Amino acid sequence: MKDNKTVLVTGCSSGIGYATCLLFARNNFTTYASVRDLSKAKKIQEIINREKLPLKVIRLNVNDNESIKIAIQKIISDSGKIDILINNAGYGMFGPIEEISLEDIKEQFETNFFGIIRLIKAIVPIMRKQRSGTIVNISSMVGRFGVPLNAAYVSSKFALEGLSESISFELEEFGIKVILIEPGVVQTDFLHNLKIKGNDAKSPYYKLMDLRIAFLKATINSNVSSSDQVANTILHAVNSKDPALRYVIGNDATNSIHVRKKLPDREFMKWIREGIFHGKGLTR
Repeated sequence: MKDNKTVLVTGCSSGIGYATCLLFARNNFTTYASVRDLSKAKKIQEIINREKLPLKVIRLNVNDNESIKIAIQKIISDSGKIDILINNAGYGMFGPIEEISLEDIKEQFETNFFGIIRLIKAIVPIMRKQRSGTIVNISSMVGRFGVPLNAAYVSSKFALEGLSESISFELEEFGIKVILIEPGVVQTDFLHNLKIKGNDAKSPYYKLMDLRIAFLKATINSNVSSSDQVANTILHAVNSKDPALRYVIGNDATNSIHVRKKLPDREFMKWIREGIFHGKGLTR
């Protein structure tokens, strides 16, 4: 029975986090959906009230240690444990590295990488004492290969991949499993929440940025994965007795990672360049 498992999902105001917290609650997990701003959780609260779900919305800012402490104390006070941590909070950033400020890059890492470390450091002691637990980190297909004009975001996902693989070794003996979720492009509010730098007409990168954003918009409007598909994969992984370290989601991610393994660096970079800047798409 899974109805006694307690789950914390971060970044639940929209997208993958929103779909995931609802799916877990509808599958009888005691679920805590965290958001930075409680005013953005009205839709979730309406569903909770209507469906009588075992789901509670809590305020948690992954960049604030005190916020994390208070949220975890609330969960432990209510449930006495945390069985599953799903690190979903994050955002994207596009722009040439020359024109992204160091502060912007630090901010990207604060949320996408250090925020996850803060949660892990706070929750691992609880899981270690329980001798069980699962940590799910939402990465991306670009945690496996680089793409142009996306260096800050890609770097944060590369770092997350290395972190996850490394801690999986050290946490295994305490019964704690680590899972990486690697979606391709997902139809979420990602584009709306995207931070774009260097797209000023005076920038030497303007033309490339214009092509890059056009490619992203075209991809999002095509047959890409949904938040529900990602949520279902997370649920499947968590329910597995012996989950894999990595779960790739979406034809774009599956294809791109396959091509990355198959081609030498020079050929792969040519494939990416032609696909994004010359309208050929990432197909092979």
